Amino acid sequence: MKRLLRIILGPVAHACAALLLAAIVCCPASAQTPPPSAPAPAAAAAGPRQAEPQAPAVAPANEPASPPTSVAAQLPRDLSAWGMFLSADIVVKAVMIGLAFASFVTWTIALAKTLEIFAARRRLRSELAALARMSSLADAARKFGERQGLAPLVRAAMIELNLSADASDKEGIKERVASRLERIEAATGRRMTRGTGMLASIGATAPFVGLFGTVWGIMNSFIGISKSHATNLAIVAPGIAEALLATALGLAAAIPAVVIYNVFSRSIAGYRALFADAAAEVLRLVSRDLDREARRPGAKAWDGKISAAE
Repeated sequence: MKRLLRIILGPVAHACAALLLAAIVCCPASAQTPPPSAPAPAAAAAGPRQAEPQAPAVAPANEPASPPTSVAAQLPRDLSAWGMFLSADIVVKAVMIGLAFASFVTWTIALAKTLEIFAARRRLRSELAALARMSSLADAARKFGERQGLAPLVRAAMIELNLSADASDKEGIKERVASRLERIEAATGRRMTRGTGMLASIGATAPFVGLFGTVWGIMNSFIGISKSHATNLAIVAPGIAEALLATALGLAAAIPAVVIYNVFSRSIAGYRALFADAAAEVLRLVSRDLDREARRPGAKAWDGKISAAE
């Protein structure tokens, strides 16, 4: 009987054990399944509310281009020299206009003085060659007449000879003639250097004027930094560009002025040397006429009474 019960109840016990084991295993899984399903409605309910804040959260990721656009709006549209001039401060504009005018004056003086010195040296060489062939002061007076060039030298020598006609000291006459010729030579040198002083002033002051514009432009850049509370290069760039443009204009006005001034100084020194040779030639004519008068008392070679043959 026990054996029969064991045979009958054995499968039943195994079945119960299998069901119990299945219940133990399945119950935790079934207990854990509802929690995720429970938050689902909350998530679903919160979904529409979270969708609205997430839209601006995504927008900033796509909006970094807006600050450069606002900064770029502060920059001049044209960064050429003319564009920087138009966008510059009024003080920097005044500096640039002054330097541009100084450069215009430099090149105007350069052109005018080049033509003047070239024509004067060419005429002086030809007159000096003609004067060297003269044998008396009267011949030189007839040759040059009232023309500019060597005419003032010849006229001054004749005036002094006529004023000293009754003087017996011939050396004193030569000294007085030489003094007159020296004054004419000095006046001619001053006339030839007219305008070159402006070149010296421009060459000496233009770099400092440009430096003033540079300092003013950089100061405006720092003011822009303090107002915007940003150190972005786009804010500082316009003021720095204007400052560098002022510096460039200062150098463009100063360097040619200095070079042209040095060239004119050498050219004028050569012209004065030629004029000094002409004055020495006139003084030799005076000495020659005085020696002829010593041989022929009462005759005045500078009045044309003694021929060139004598």
